[in-house]
This record gives sequence, C-alpha cells and structure tokens, in this order.
Amino acid sequence: FNLNLLRRINRELGASFDLQTFRHEARWNEGESRVEMHLVSEQAQSIGIGSEIIDFVEGETIHTENSRKFTPEQMEGLCAQAGWQVTKHYSDAQDLFSIVTLTLK
Repeated sequence: FNLNLLRRINRELGASFDLQTFRHEARWNEGESRVEMHLVSEQAQSIGIGSEIIDFVEGETIHTENSRKFTPEQMEGLCAQAGWQVTKHYSDAQDLFSIVTLTLK
C-alpha cells in the first residue's frame, strides 16, 4: 500500500520515483499512541515531479500515514463528543484491536 503511493505519483503527476530505492517502515510512536508509516530512501537521490526536483538523503523518510490507537474508553469519549454512542465493541482475545458499532445519540 505505502509504495503504491509513489507508483500513483509517478503515473498521475509524471514523477520519477524509483520504487526499488524506497522501503516501507512502520514505527510505533508511544507519545502520540499511533503507528506511523514511512517510506525510507535507501540512497541519496533526486526525484522529479513536474518541473520540481526533490532531493533525498539516504535514510530520509516520507511520512505517509498515521494510524491512531485508542483504548475502549477513549473511543467511547471521542464518539460521544461527536454525537455518537458505542453500541457494541468487538475485540480480539488480547484486546489489542477492535471494531465498534455506533448509533447517533
């Protein structure tokens, strides 16, 4: 999925990303309680997008996505602030992942 972003930028914006020179990296950010998705440049390189040139140093990243993590209580609070009520909470055996169903208050 992450490398597909570069593929689409190449196709839709005429960029020159070489997908072989980037790798996907997921990082856990404890302070923000989120997983961050990055594309890491594996070498120094220059990428063209239209008339613009973007230079990357080896190890430089493109931060592409955040996936936030919430406790069930945090999720209920966020939903309530937006006018929703959690009606069902489905979770895995370790309570690491969940799906909730909501109804309008």
